[in-house]
Amino acid sequence: MKLNQEYYLNEDVINLAKDLLGKVLYTKINDETTAGIIVETEAYFGIQDKASHAYGGKRTPRTETMYAQGGVSYVYLCYGMHNLFNVVTSAKDNPNAVLIRAIEPLVGIEIMEERRNMPRSKAAISSGPGSAAKALGIDRTFNAKDLLGDEIWIEDQHISLSHEQIATTPRVGIAYAQEHALLPLRFFVKGNKYVSKPNKV
Repeated sequence: MKLNQEYYLNEDVINLAKDLLGKVLYTKINDETTAGIIVETEAYFGIQDKASHAYGGKRTPRTETMYAQGGVSYVYLCYGMHNLFNVVTSAKDNPNAVLIRAIEPLVGIEIMEERRNMPRSKAAISSGPGSAAKALGIDRTFNAKDLLGDEIWIEDQHISLSHEQIATTPRVGIAYAQEHALLPLRFFVKGNKYVSKPNKV
């Protein structure tokens, strides 16, 4: 049920960002396994995307991971304090990525509660990309990890979502991206309490 290499080589990052909704993201750290259902994503379409770190073909030590062959994790620090987890997709040197913005806790919930110092009943435990990563124990040591390995991976557990259950809106917090800030590249499961705000279409 673990997603295979071929899945991540999909060059259609927009459809892949939608398809990742309902998939289950796992981490295994010091023999502790945690997992959550992906309920919110954003697509970033490489060198043409003004919101992408790789816009214009920019290559730095930080962005180099985005240029890897699809199927690795891209983790970066935002605002100096939040680790954000992205799925690198497409072929080598085509830096597409999907930001995982929220998960619904599923496995190892007590561990997540300890990491976040709050109960599962609070949506903030894994709502928003920084919170989702922290709940799963993802930090920058996870950058460039193989998503086919045993430390971090994504499974298809046949949680099916209809087109009507998926909302599409512009991405969040990227005003700097000019006209690309308005593109409808954020996707989330309607009515799920763990989706970050704004959680309405």
